[in-house]
Amino acid sequence: MSIRLRLTLWYSGLLAAALVAFGVAIYGVVYKITMSSLRNDLNQVAYRVDVNALMSSNGINLNANLPQGFDASIYGIQLVNFAQDRNGRSIEKTPNLYRLDITFPVPKYNQVEPQDRYFSYKAGGASFLVIERPLIANHTLLGLLQVAMYTGREQQLLLQLQTILWMTGLLGLLTAFLLGMFLSRKALRPIGRVTAAAEQIQSGMELGLRIPREKPNDEIGRLTDTLNGMLARIEKAYKELEESNAAQRRFVSDASHELRTPLTTIRGNVDLLQKIWLPDGEAEGRRESAVSPDDCHQMSVEAVRDISDEARRMSALVNDLLSLARADTGYRMDMEPLPLRQVAEEAARRAQFLPRKAEWIIGPLEALDKVWVLGSRDYLLQLLFILIENGFKYTPAGEVRLYASRLGDMVGLTVEDTGIGMNPEDVPHIFERFYRADRSRGQTSGTGLGLSIAKWISDMHKGRLEVESMPGRGSKFTFWLPVRSQPVAAPEVS
Repeated sequence: MSIRLRLTLWYSGLLAAALVAFGVAIYGVVYKITMSSLRNDLNQVAYRVDVNALMSSNGINLNANLPQGFDASIYGIQLVNFAQDRNGRSIEKTPNLYRLDITFPVPKYNQVEPQDRYFSYKAGGASFLVIERPLIANHTLLGLLQVAMYTGREQQLLLQLQTILWMTGLLGLLTAFLLGMFLSRKALRPIGRVTAAAEQIQSGMELGLRIPREKPNDEIGRLTDTLNGMLARIEKAYKELEESNAAQRRFVSDASHELRTPLTTIRGNVDLLQKIWLPDGEAEGRRESAVSPDDCHQMSVEAVRDISDEARRMSALVNDLLSLARADTGYRMDMEPLPLRQVAEEAARRAQFLPRKAEWIIGPLEALDKVWVLGSRDYLLQLLFILIENGFKYTPAGEVRLYASRLGDMVGLTVEDTGIGMNPEDVPHIFERFYRADRSRGQTSGTGLGLSIAKWISDMHKGRLEVESMPGRGSKFTFWLPVRSQPVAAPEVS
């Protein structure tokens, strides 16, 4: 059963209950007013009967004249004489009752109520409302006066009213049902579009599909907005997932390539050493040659040096991959308040021992005086080493400088070089894993992971990395950190 039909049935059921209650209330009010009016009229007629003229010492005078002016088509009178017959068989009636052969029921003598009593009676298809009044003299029940009123017309009117109420209620219910079906169909039409859109998305994965929004800002409109927002978030998440999967596949491919190159070099040099130094017959593919012992020694030294360099390169690559794996798994660094100048000076001191061709210049660092930051000492040193090594690597001649600056509640460490620089289109991508600018690719060694790690360290310290670079003029990397107030017990650092 559809929601539209269920809503319509619920609505129709409630409306039917309301119509029944309304009809019963109207019928009850009309019935009560009608019967009250009939009783008042009947009571007035009953009191017009001269009861004293009907009584004598022997009981009720059945031969006395009955009241005049009665409408015989409406009223009738029946007198019961208990003085002559306590079984109630002594009865006198008006001529119209004799003519219609109507006799109203008479209670037993000992069951007569001392006050007036009303009751309804049907005889010969005619309906009557009867008032029964006891006739008492000297505390003795002499008889009963029963005055009846024909109520067929009123009963017919009440029956017609009942029919009208039923017909009106059924017609109103049918109209309401049809109107409810129409309105519910119109109101739930957006839900149909939502369902169709969801089915289309499920079948064809069209995440760019949106549900048309109608003007009324009702529940359906807000539901449409919510679903459209959810679809937008799903589409964004799906695209990010696709990009992440593509980046992961590219990462695995690049990592495999970077690892395969040093492994190939190591394998080739090991094969060379086997051919040179293993005894005859043990080295596969060994050939006799006229190489002198000095040449063998020189070749062996070069092979060992190549193996050492490639092993060092593999170790650096594995360490970089481990750092990025920690970043991907949500690794949290241990942070503590640090004097930033000590960290910068230690990085500068160690950097002078790195292989380089450019001049290494330190300072000015006065902006770091009495500056404390919340961070990890080891990771901050690693970030600075990455920036400094990059400067040395891509500056074959010129200078690389480390200096500090202050801007409000932020402090910056800048590594600036006069090296080969980068093209503007390369700058937005330099923090991507394994990305290397075309100009430097193939000319300098490296894994292409350093700046990705530096960006992760910067983000973990709630800092930011800014890059400025021009081809042929060099590059400038600035690492901005939020300043932390100096601990109370911390020693002053010069």
